[in-house]
Amino acid sequence: MKKSHVSDMRFETVIQQKAGFKEECSLTVIDEEEAGISLFQLEDLTSSWCPMVVCKPVSIKTANKYFSVRKVTRSLPSTALSFVEKVPQDAQNYHITAFNSGDGSSKSDNEPSSSKTIRDVHISMRLMEDFLDLAKENTEKELETCGILGACLEKGTLYMTTLIIPKQESASNSCQATNEEEVFKILNERSLYPVGWIHTHPSQSCFMSSVDLHTQYSYQAMIAEAFAIVLAPKDTSRSCGLFRLTDPEGMNILKNCHETGFHPHKEPDNGNPVYEHCSNVYKNSNLRFEIFDLR
Repeated sequence: MKKSHVSDMRFETVIQQKAGFKEECSLTVIDEEEAGISLFQLEDLTSSWCPMVVCKPVSIKTANKYFSVRKVTRSLPSTALSFVEKVPQDAQNYHITAFNSGDGSSKSDNEPSSSKTIRDVHISMRLMEDFLDLAKENTEKELETCGILGACLEKGTLYMTTLIIPKQESASNSCQATNEEEVFKILNERSLYPVGWIHTHPSQSCFMSSVDLHTQYSYQAMIAEAFAIVLAPKDTSRSCGLFRLTDPEGMNILKNCHETGFHPHKEPDNGNPVYEHCSNVYKNSNLRFEIFDLR
């Protein structure tokens, strides 16, 4: 994905407006013990896009009501597909899956990790599947598709509640978002953090290109928890990856790199990589999200 040409000051404005933000989103987190949360490792990311999706309706408590989480809102220009419905009290249990290192194995103790403490991020188990559906037409033409992820902050945890598909110019190895003021408007109106971005590699493997790294830097410089999701349907070894720049090593290298286009980056002097798999992102079966397809 090509780096956005929109000034980083616009993202800074979004973040600065959140400086005093305290639990303004409507999501209420159910006590873990009462909800019976089950924590488990994802066995194989390549076997299915969402291998742990709960088939039965599940619920989340909001304003003393229970909402179905199997619905997704599509807006601009799609019609709303979101509905509110009561579900049985025994449907309160839900799953939170630790997103592991991206190849089906757990993160090892000797694997590099960022030195700074960052907050946990929850994403919907349906996110990758729904995004691939939206990107299907481009993917069949071997064109990349990109989207922006918006999140609200609740009790120290970031919950990804919005997927925005901007107007974009796509190629086989890049994707350039356009009309980005529409994206900023949605983020501002909903008091959301730009917590990350998602894009496809239709014909390539699952990795972060040099251009992707610069795009990731622009997000991570604004919010430390920002991450990138890469979906590579033709990569038989790893079809999905969640990545972030190592901090401070990778962040410093990208900060001081002024090259454009595809180019190599030197490795950090301490031997750590420029980017790594995320260890703070969880797939939540009970997290409902909106989709804004602006194309």
